[in-house]
Amino acid sequence: MLRNCFLLLFLSLTSFTLSPPKQVTVYLIGDSTLSIKEKKYYPETGWGMPFVNYFDSTITVDNRAKNGRSTKTFITEGLWQPVSTGMKAGDYLFIQFGHNDEVPTKKSFTTEDDFRKNLTLFINAARSKQAIPVLITPVARRKFDSVGHVVSTHTVYAQIVREVAQRNDVPLIDLDAKSQQLLQQLGVEPSKFLYNHLEPGQNPNYPKGKVDDTHFSELGARRMAELVLKSIEELKLELANHIVKANS
Repeated sequence: MLRNCFLLLFLSLTSFTLSPPKQVTVYLIGDSTLSIKEKKYYPETGWGMPFVNYFDSTITVDNRAKNGRSTKTFITEGLWQPVSTGMKAGDYLFIQFGHNDEVPTKKSFTTEDDFRKNLTLFINAARSKQAIPVLITPVARRKFDSVGHVVSTHTVYAQIVREVAQRNDVPLIDLDAKSQQLLQQLGVEPSKFLYNHLEPGQNPNYPKGKVDDTHFSELGARRMAELVLKSIEELKLELANHIVKANS
């Protein structure tokens, strides 16, 4: 009898310890600064590409960001609906828009009021699924003034993201501010290595060279991903417990 009790206890403990860990999906929605790039654009790299490599096996990063999209076109082109449908309790929704929303000459232009409404729509949809929304300000373009000071290029729309985050009590990653700080630390010339700057003949995808102060090199994408990861830890999100350290 006692032996059977020990056997049942062992089996129950074994069953508990062998339960598979909960799988969590981190959805990334946004524009070309974090999207997955086609090979023909290499070495241009979105920060969402290296980001996937920093988590343990319980985390799946699902990068739905697309080149040229704003909050408006991400919705109207049907890119948002699969994300909204697919989210489940415990998932994360990382939201980074602004580059294409803020440009009046683009078809992706989104008014300030509609930008607020769209961000709030994403937040409410995530929360309705018991997922966790995280707002991210648009990452900085590389721009310096004549004396080497970084110039903000997302002043209005980045501030809207901050205000929406505060109003809705949403975790905020201020990637605009953090990336500007990084650019300032590096300075005018070294910061070029973070972006898709290529000399003529340096890369077969860009035989005439490239000067792009918006999109990242592999190095730049990794540095931006690291800024996001550090912010996840600073915010003390549960997701931080699943970041894999190099020395772990």
